[in-house]
Amino acid sequence: MSAADTRVGRRRAVEPARPGALPLVLALLSVAGVTGWLVMRDGGSLMPGYAGGPLAMVAAFLACRRIGSMIVVPRPVRGFWRLFSHSAICVGIGSVCSFAFANNDPGLSPYMAVPTLLGVVMSVLAFLRLPVERRSALRWAQLFLDGATVAVAGSLIYWYVVLDLASPATSAVTRNGAAAVGVGALISLVVIGRAAMSPASVVDSVSLRILTVAPMVAVAVTVLLIAGGDTGRLIISVLAVPLIGVAMALAAYRQEVVLRRPAASVAAPPARGSYNVLPLASVIATAALVITVSARQLGWHQRVVIIGAVLIATFVVTRQLLGLRANDRLLVGIRRQRAELEYLAMHDPLTGLANRARFGAVLGERLDAHLCASVLLVDIDDFKMVNDTLGHAVGDQLLVEVAQRLRHQSTVTHLASRLGGDEFAVLLDVDDPAAAEAAAACILAALAVPLRVGEHQLLAHASIGVALAGPGDNADEVLRNADIAMYAAKASGKASWARFEPRMRNEVVNHARLGSELHNAIIRHELYLAYQPVFDLVTGRMAGAEALVRWQHPVRGPVSPADFIPVAERSGLIIPLGAWVLREACGQLAKWHAEYGPAAIQSINVNVAARQLREAGFVDEVAAVLSDTGLIPANLVLEVTESSVLDGRQVRETLQALHELGVRLALDDFGTGQSSLSLLRAFPVDVLKLDKSFVDGICDGEDRGRLAVAAAVAQLAEYLDLYAVAEGIETAAQLDRLRAMGYRLGQGYFMAKPLPPEELAALMVPVVVPATAA
Repeated sequence: MSAADTRVGRRRAVEPARPGALPLVLALLSVAGVTGWLVMRDGGSLMPGYAGGPLAMVAAFLACRRIGSMIVVPRPVRGFWRLFSHSAICVGIGSVCSFAFANNDPGLSPYMAVPTLLGVVMSVLAFLRLPVERRSALRWAQLFLDGATVAVAGSLIYWYVVLDLASPATSAVTRNGAAAVGVGALISLVVIGRAAMSPASVVDSVSLRILTVAPMVAVAVTVLLIAGGDTGRLIISVLAVPLIGVAMALAAYRQEVVLRRPAASVAAPPARGSYNVLPLASVIATAALVITVSARQLGWHQRVVIIGAVLIATFVVTRQLLGLRANDRLLVGIRRQRAELEYLAMHDPLTGLANRARFGAVLGERLDAHLCASVLLVDIDDFKMVNDTLGHAVGDQLLVEVAQRLRHQSTVTHLASRLGGDEFAVLLDVDDPAAAEAAAACILAALAVPLRVGEHQLLAHASIGVALAGPGDNADEVLRNADIAMYAAKASGKASWARFEPRMRNEVVNHARLGSELHNAIIRHELYLAYQPVFDLVTGRMAGAEALVRWQHPVRGPVSPADFIPVAERSGLIIPLGAWVLREACGQLAKWHAEYGPAAIQSINVNVAARQLREAGFVDEVAAVLSDTGLIPANLVLEVTESSVLDGRQVRETLQALHELGVRLALDDFGTGQSSLSLLRAFPVDVLKLDKSFVDGICDGEDRGRLAVAAAVAQLAEYLDLYAVAEGIETAAQLDRLRAMGYRLGQGYFMAKPLPPEELAALMVPVVVPATAA
């Protein structure tokens, strides 16, 4: 494949990513396998039963790590799931140790207790790092007191109840290891409860509730490992880790499903109180323990005092909870409004996609962290035509449909955004050019399928600029590079993609500099007009002339129109430039009429850009120029391209008004567009100008296709009573062939190059075109 093929490409289909269901399936299979082993077990080794644990934790690691690497989610959420993947590694190490030792001894060996406890710590850290609410000193103190309450109560219960039920033969180390893991799991339940009940939680609340299964299973297994019988201990020992793996994989899968939903359809988190029921349960359990102890060791009078004290503490706690509930009801509305404002600040209200602010923030975040990033800038081709012809309501619906396609193609591994108007962007977490180009081709293929918008079937072709973030680039630079590449894609023919290269930036800089110099050139009168004659191919007389603008730069010398006309169109300078050309050409024709009378040419051709035709006062400007110069409308021929005619309703109305004024209209470069024949019915055309590309190949049978087109245009013009002009005649053979086909008018270097006004004036006498050999 050539370098050009690598940089600029057309549509190519690529399958979008799907939710990661494989880890969840793998975890469920591990539970099913262990359950089947328990049912079918008849003595033998215990290692097959413990094999499900490592398998389930591998699945949990993959599920959590997948979300931790997605750029579509905010950094706190990614950090949360990355820490949970580390927790899965720690618990997985403990399960590998259980598989290696494979016994049904009571308690928990240090080889399994230490990595498991480390996994609990990792999960607690993951929750503590979530920005669920504003962490003031008071909030931290409340969280600490909740955790301390549960830790003390749990320790008392394990020490006085659970450990008291342990077999005397159980090692103190294994008993204490199991108790430590159990107390740690209780503390993690406090932290999870705080996060799950917060209205400001950034992690899906259902996923958080699913994650509570893990510490609850851990508490149950530690109790049974210390005080359970052989059968119960074996069942919970082999099933505990697989169940924890399923909970983690299911929670991650649920989070990914939520992320795949359209942003506008994700409901705000339900309003809940900010208090946790676990500390209350700990107080109640401790009170029950105190009552139990007092009933065994104290007299009746002491027992009454203890029970009264416990009741008073319960009443006070209940009163505080009721007060907290009342306060929470007042805060729920404020929190919900804050969440809605934050959503509106970071999302586009029409499409629900991320807006420019969020896109720039996520891109800047990745660049600051030195992570790979690529940007696809997607601009809908000819979107203005939809607004002009079908209305803005249909245009808005089209944008919504395009957003849906982008969201479907991007899924959760990319961040789709609407930057404004008909401009979209997609942020990729890749730095491989092939992967970025494949994503661009995938989007083009998705948009190539017709969109159903109300009663209309519309095509939404797009031009895409691809930019890969380089070392030291900031967000603005990457977006600017993608914008430059997008314009290169439009210049290559639209409905394509182009990858940014440094030379493109140099071209943009040069264009900007050239635009500034062109602005000064208009003021300093550095521009002038040359006139290329249009001859009657039968009589040899000059029938008219086309005004062509030229630029003599004081430093660069002659500047080609192919260089400065596109700059003028892109910068808007085509408006003052076109106005100057129109007035200068009409003024020159008026001078010739005054000097040469009937011998002078009767009309002048002036090229008009689509940007000029979109100006509301263009028709009045033409009428004013004709009036000021003393010309009649028939003396002026305005040349427009097929693409200009298709530019929208305003252009069509302007052309119709010019035709009604009496100005003649010429369709330039005829035959090169996509709708030439249909234009002849809708466009008030007077002259067809056959493009030079068809004239080049009509002699000596070089190209039968071009010959056929040239002949067809001549016949079409004759049938429709139009003038047909052949452009770019460079040889006598071409002139003879065109004349034989029926072309009456022609222009080209063979007859005359563009000339200064005084040289053209010398030709305003009858001239015989040189005869050529047959």
